[in-house]
Parts: sequence; structure tokens; C-alpha cells
Amino acid sequence: MSLSPLVAIPLAAALSAGLIVALRPLLQRYALARPNARSSHRVPTPQGGGIAVVAAALAVLFGLGGGLGSDIAALAVGTLALALVGAVDDIRPLPVRVRLPLQAASVALVLTAAGGQLVPELPLWFERGLAILAGLWFVNLVNFMDGIDWMTVAEMVPLLGALLAFGLAGSLPAPATLVAGALLGGLLGFAPFNRPVAKLFLGDVGSLPIGLLVAWLLYRLAGEGGLTAAVLLPLYYIADATLTLGRRALAGEAVWQAHRSHFYQRATANGRSVPFVVGAVFALNLALALLAAATLAAPGWATSSVALVLGAGLVAGLLRLFSLPAVRNAAA
Repeated sequence: MSLSPLVAIPLAAALSAGLIVALRPLLQRYALARPNARSSHRVPTPQGGGIAVVAAALAVLFGLGGGLGSDIAALAVGTLALALVGAVDDIRPLPVRVRLPLQAASVALVLTAAGGQLVPELPLWFERGLAILAGLWFVNLVNFMDGIDWMTVAEMVPLLGALLAFGLAGSLPAPATLVAGALLGGLLGFAPFNRPVAKLFLGDVGSLPIGLLVAWLLYRLAGEGGLTAAVLLPLYYIADATLTLGRRALAGEAVWQAHRSHFYQRATANGRSVPFVVGAVFALNLALALLAAATLAAPGWATSSVALVLGAGLVAGLLRLFSLPAVRNAAA
């Protein structure tokens, strides 16, 4: 296995951090996120750090990848398209009727170019339709979950680290492994600027394309026989976002509007600190990565079933914890 994915991490991290330093004055002037009733931050903070993350990841991907295939080219086009949609939305929010079709087109382009079929018993058109819907939801849930400092870092660094390890072990194709390494490096370069209390946010320009890149990686992992692992790795994000959307829909709320009712947001409202919340999510994702690794090391329905039950239990436990008020020191 080439060492390019490992080399990609420090290269993308350095490039991402350098771009952030260069772009911060412009972002401070033109992309300032001002606090509102739904914000977790209290002072105006520049957003748009995702520009550096995505640009660094793609630059390192093509710099180290040489002659990559048409699926990687389609991935780059879809990623840039979503970054553009996100950049516009950061500056002037787009209506849902414009935003969703553009996102769906990008997801369809990427998944169609990836090819393959996960369940041969299903008609290809039906499975591809389900995959596009799932990809569209994943892109948006990554955006929804990027609501407090370091949350995307706490979720994606363990997930991408696991994907990189799986690729080096042969469970992902080489180009996908390089994508995982490059994106991991880009996020690590961004992390110091987003640590609580953040001096910079990703913005939709970062969260949307990151969602697409990770969705593609998980799809490729599933296509290599790692369907259970592909479900386990993002299980916390899927559960938090999906349960929150369902709860809001049942309550008759406009689910497409911004809000502060995700479990991780309720945790901070219940008295838990941001470092505690993101630290708990990071630790949970390390555990989910280990369970995913077990399903790849010992494939079979028994291992998959046990891993899914354990993973679901861990996720449910953390969601439950986030829903409860923090215990205060009685002496305080």
C-alpha cells in the first residue's frame, strides 16, 4: 500500500491552516456570522473555514493521486458544486426549493460515477434512488450537526481516521483511502481555529462538501463488503439528526428551519460544557470505530448483529445523557 494517504495528512493540514491564516481577514470582513436566537455563539464570528479544508483536501488529493479515475473527477465536481452552494447560502440564505435540487444533483452525480450495487436482489434504479436519498440526507445532517465548536472535528476525525486505517488494511480502494487521508488532514488544520471558544466556523461552504465526501467514502466502504461498518461509523450523527427531525416533524415544526433542539445542543442548554459534549462525542466515535473494525476483521451476521446492538446502545446512552440536566455540586 502506498504511503500517500499518510503523507496527505500533514500536507493537507499545513495547507488548510495556511489558507485559513491568509483568508481570515476576508472572512472577518465579508462572512461574519452574527449571533441570533438559534446560535450557540455569543459574539460575531467569521465563518467560511470550510473553504480552506475543502481546497486543501482536493489539492493534496490531486497532487498526490496522479491519474485518478472518472469517479474521483466526479467527486471533485460534486464537492466543488456543493461548496459553491454553501458559500452562497452562508452569505445570502437560499430557499429550500433551490438548495435541495442542487444538492441532490451533486449527490446523484457522485454516486452514479461510483457505480456498483450493494444489494443485487434489488432493481438497480431502486437501490440507486435510495442511495441518492440517503446521500442527500447525510449531506444535510452533517450541516445540521455543525452547531457547536469542534463538533464536526469530534465526529469526523475519528471517522476519517478509521476509514484511513481500514483503507491501509485493504478494506477500501487506494483512491478512497487517499481521499480519507486528505480530508482528515484538512480538518486537522482547521481544528485549532475552531476549538472552544471558536475563532472561526466551517460554514455551509465546508459542512456540505464534507458531508458529500464522507458519504462517498462510506458508500465505497459498503461496496467493499463493509456495510455494517459504514452504518456504525456515523451512527451518532445519524441518530441525533434523524430523531430530532422526526420529533420536530411530529410537533408540526418547520423542519427545514434552523433550531437548537439537537441532543448535543440540549446538552449545553442543560448545563454541560461544550468541551464535555464534544469530548463525549469523540470518545463515542472511537468506540464505534472499534466496533466497525471488528465487523471487518470477523465478517458475518453474528459479529455484525452484536456490533450493531452494542453501537446502538452506546449511542442511545449518550443521547439519554445529553437529554438530562447536568448534576450540580450540592456545595456549589
